[in-house]
Amino acid sequence: MSKFKKKANVKQEIPTSSMPDVVFMLLFFFMVTTQMRDTSITVEQRMPAASQLKKLAKKSLIAYLYIGKPKKEELGDEAKIQGNDQFLEPRQIIQWVNSEKAKLEEFQREAITISLKVDNEAKRGIIADVETELRKANARKVLYSAVGKRAEE
Repeated sequence: MSKFKKKANVKQEIPTSSMPDVVFMLLFFFMVTTQMRDTSITVEQRMPAASQLKKLAKKSLIAYLYIGKPKKEELGDEAKIQGNDQFLEPRQIIQWVNSEKAKLEEFQREAITISLKVDNEAKRGIIADVETELRKANARKVLYSAVGKRAEE
């Protein structure tokens, strides 16, 4: 017989005392780094395809206008203009541009770019009305958003 007995059923548990700290740090990290959407889009958006795209450096100088058919049927089936979370009439665009410029620093106000995200089914008339009002508001930098060309085309 041997003088030493072998220990059977050796258990090694993983220490879980620091687990809440790790979970809290991850939760805090994602809360700080996640950016919430400012505008909920209430018009349909089927973006046209483009062959040449360019990324902008300063996205803080961009104000978005969405043009398309409303998602809710009770709002009609004609294309509407959405700025931030409200529908706009073409005559209200000047006021909207001035409020967007007011959110920026004074030296950045003339560098504002208006990004038009237009549904590819929208009529040209409403787009022309928006362009005319943007000219009146002295918002000369207009960006037409599009998606990249699809692979099968």
